[in-house]
Amino acid sequence: LARMSSCLTKLAMAVLSHRLRALFVLTISFVFVASVMFHWRAGEDAEGRIYSLPAEIRCEGFLLPSPHTIVSEPPPSPGDVFFVETSEQTNPSYLFTCSVESAARTHPGTRVVVLMKGLANGNASLPNHWAFSLLSCFPNVEIRPLDLPELFSGTPLAKWYLQSYHRWEPYFLPVLSDACRITIMWKFGGIYLDTDFIVLKNLKNLTNALGIEDQDVLNGAFLSFTPKHEFMELCMQDFVDNYNGWIWAHQGPQLLTRVFKKWCSIPNIQDNMSCKGVRALPPEAVYPVRWEDWKKLFEAIGSSELHKLLKNTYAVHVWNKLSHGTRLEVTSQALLAQLYSQFCPATYAKMKKD
Repeated sequence: LARMSSCLTKLAMAVLSHRLRALFVLTISFVFVASVMFHWRAGEDAEGRIYSLPAEIRCEGFLLPSPHTIVSEPPPSPGDVFFVETSEQTNPSYLFTCSVESAARTHPGTRVVVLMKGLANGNASLPNHWAFSLLSCFPNVEIRPLDLPELFSGTPLAKWYLQSYHRWEPYFLPVLSDACRITIMWKFGGIYLDTDFIVLKNLKNLTNALGIEDQDVLNGAFLSFTPKHEFMELCMQDFVDNYNGWIWAHQGPQLLTRVFKKWCSIPNIQDNMSCKGVRALPPEAVYPVRWEDWKKLFEAIGSSELHKLLKNTYAVHVWNKLSHGTRLEVTSQALLAQLYSQFCPATYAKMKKD
């Protein structure tokens, strides 16, 4: 006992005499252990968040372009296809997924970029949702966070976006979407599509174009422009100069219509007219079903009638704001069901299973 007590006394004196060194060694040891534990847990958490394909989704078998894709078209012109989700939602609907799938199939040589505001919170991985799993099977689809301050920087809309009181306006999300699309077209060019389109054909030969929704009214659900185009610049300037977020469509279709009329110096817009390099496509190009007739999407249609309806059509706008609450019999001969089955077969297979 006396020998042990003597040893302990010497050890204590040694520690005290070298307390700084001992403290340093202990600190390094603690940091090392803590670091190992942290990275081990972080790796475990990341593994849980990393997006993996659910068992029911298999990429094999549906990566080939749709049989309706026109393969004899010229090489794709520069520019991506863009979709934008300005809400915080990260659970894409069947229609949203079909829109992206149909665009990916009809544009196999083009990047299809899906920008989602709900992903802009720093997460490194996508939410575990079947739609992201399905879309990740297409090598030309990229899903990215929508960074709004960065998008609007360097444009007339940057100051508008920083004015927080706009967020209390009744149509703020649609207005924000209107702002995003014209900014994307001006900054990057390419093609913009709303997430309630079903794309039937390659859109790349429709350059510097937008569609007539109805008599004398243009719609921005489809836009195709080269980067830094003056028409899009005028649209951004009109957005802030004549801003009114309290009137439905004032910042969207009405804006595009009034800018086009000024651009062309005309009182009325005619089908398929073109002036100073900007083209107003006829309704059948991308709006073959008028918004007033949206219920026709849920009515049965024969193959010959379907072919006639879509003969000169590049994409079909589904008017989701009006049609989203309507039940679709997936296996029926309804126009919308046939479009799903032919142009987004992977989404259609998921719908049938569900």
